[in-house]
Amino acid sequence: MTDPQTSDEEDRRVDEIVARGPSGAFAVAGVATAIVVAIYFIFYLVVYLPRGAVQ
Repeated sequence: MTDPQTSDEEDRRVDEIVARGPSGAFAVAGVATAIVVAIYFIFYLVVYLPRGAVQ
């Protein structure tokens, strides 16, 4: 059986963690977005700019 005191303590710890918010998820999303934008600019600079204007 589960000890009620242990369950209450665990619930309290979970509530504290949830109250801090999803900062790790925002960090991962920010890094992923930065990588995608960097790849886009690198592709643009390496592929499109050297070709010049296509007539």
